[in-house]
Amino acid sequence: MDDDNQIHVPPSFMAVYSDTRNRLTEKAAVVRTRYELCEDLAGHLVEHAQTLYHVQAPSEAEILRRIHAGLCTPESGVSVAEATWIVTRLAEMLNWPCPELLPPPPAGDPGNPAEAPAPGQEQ
Repeated sequence: MDDDNQIHVPPSFMAVYSDTRNRLTEKAAVVRTRYELCEDLAGHLVEHAQTLYHVQAPSEAEILRRIHAGLCTPESGVSVAEATWIVTRLAEMLNWPCPELLPPPPAGDPGNPAEAPAPGQEQ
């Protein structure tokens, strides 16, 4: 990422798009664009997380886990790795400890509550 662009992509985000040999798996422009999106999203989520903390009063860790779960859905527009980076960055911005952020269970997994039949609709 040594071109003339002024945006510095931090190593923590570069790792999202790097293979085991630390080579980028996407073009530098794509990584930079995705970084800008993820950084902006983390910034926008600060107020939302603070509101949840003061209104619903669950723990900081639970709020971060819930946001992570929401970002891990296909509808969010970000990958699971990006979702993890966004929530880790959000925790830094809020000065909250970041809990362990587990990837969602695979689709079709009986342990996945989203895959369980609704009550009264069991087969």
